[in-house]
Amino acid sequence: MTKVKMAMDVNEIPKTQQWIFLSIQHLFAMFGATILVPFLTGLSPSVALVSSGAGTLAYLLITKGNVPAYLGSSFAFIAPIIGASMSAGPAGAMVGAFLAGIVYGLVAVFIKILGLGWLMRILPPIVVGPVIIVIGLGLASTAIDMAMYIPGVDEQVYSSMHFMVALVTLSITIIASIFFRGFFSLIPILIGIVSGYTFALLQGIVDTTEIITEWNEIISADSIGGFFMAVFQMPDFIVPFVHYAPMEIINLQIIAIMVPVALVTIAEHIGDQMVLSKVVGRNFLKKPGLHRSILGDGVATMIASFIGGPPNTTYGENIGVLSITRVFSVFVIGGAAVLAILFGFVGIITAVIGSIPTAVMGGVSILLFGIIASNGLRMLIDNQIDLSDKRNLIISSVILVVGIGGAFIQLSDDMQIAGMALSAIIGVLLNLILPGKESGYGNGAFFEDKDLSEETNM
Repeated sequence: MTKVKMAMDVNEIPKTQQWIFLSIQHLFAMFGATILVPFLTGLSPSVALVSSGAGTLAYLLITKGNVPAYLGSSFAFIAPIIGASMSAGPAGAMVGAFLAGIVYGLVAVFIKILGLGWLMRILPPIVVGPVIIVIGLGLASTAIDMAMYIPGVDEQVYSSMHFMVALVTLSITIIASIFFRGFFSLIPILIGIVSGYTFALLQGIVDTTEIITEWNEIISADSIGGFFMAVFQMPDFIVPFVHYAPMEIINLQIIAIMVPVALVTIAEHIGDQMVLSKVVGRNFLKKPGLHRSILGDGVATMIASFIGGPPNTTYGENIGVLSITRVFSVFVIGGAAVLAILFGFVGIITAVIGSIPTAVMGGVSILLFGIIASNGLRMLIDNQIDLSDKRNLIISSVILVVGIGGAFIQLSDDMQIAGMALSAIIGVLLNLILPGKESGYGNGAFFEDKDLSEETNM
């Protein structure tokens, strides 16, 4: 690997004051996107913060403290969580997330034994790129509905006020992304949410009742013990065997909705590890090994499923922070994880998050879901996938229409394979069946770095 300049090495421990501020920086970078996923899926944002922190700490432990990556809520699982929740409530989504984590573990074992080539044969860019596009565009209607309509009513009622709030939020997020520099360029989502929230507050569409209640409890505390009890509150955890019986909930429909998505997010994980390796100047696919990082990702998702949080994934926002600051210390990442856990237990923070209008989140989502789709397109472009090749054109076309069109296979009265899961399965099958597989890899840019692409048994 090429040596890179660094302000702090991977295992270097920063000074206390530096440590706090550097960790807060990473916390801000992941905060907006991490709370957006539970906001869209009906899960608890405070639990999502706790699960992201706990999952990151587990990831750092499993990778032996060698990979400075932060894990937050995965956008790829938004639609599957909603689908599983409609089938069996939030507990159904948790069972599905646990099973997806198991898939991560199995893939990690196979990579350890067989190397990486088999996975790339199943998931080349011509399959993964269009499926990522489906993930983004499949959520487009959700973003628009949140932006345009009054929440909490049975029928869709258009509101020019809510749409204006969404557009202001979107505009500020775009301005922050394009024109801001340094650290502020890394947190456009958070800047957009805070600005949109302020504008919505001025328009009178923010319900601050819960915030005022929490604040009054804090200022009225008459002892140190009372103060801590007022500030810190238990998040709304959803725990198996306490709040639900997993074996009574698990069914083939939940498996079909949640599990196939894991294959797509694993491919994204590999891409993140390659980018991170180039940023830090170390081959993380070889040491500590891709099998460890994938296992860490899977364990983080399983931890989230045990407490009621969304599945986790490595965050590009935090990789961006590493790239700019050149501070690669895993202790800084660990500090951000601890802070996220603490934030999840602070009642007034939970109240503020809960008061964010859906229009604000809708405005941010318009950009974020579009970026997800664009990243799928970018994978095709970066790998120079030739869409004049009939094979590539057929695979991508079928994946896009099946996934975005909402096609499904009804297997029984209470089971169907639908949307993104179905498009991913069909894409994998077409890639394996149709001749000329080499064209699906394009120019091989996914493995253009010899140091990163070299297969080992790790």
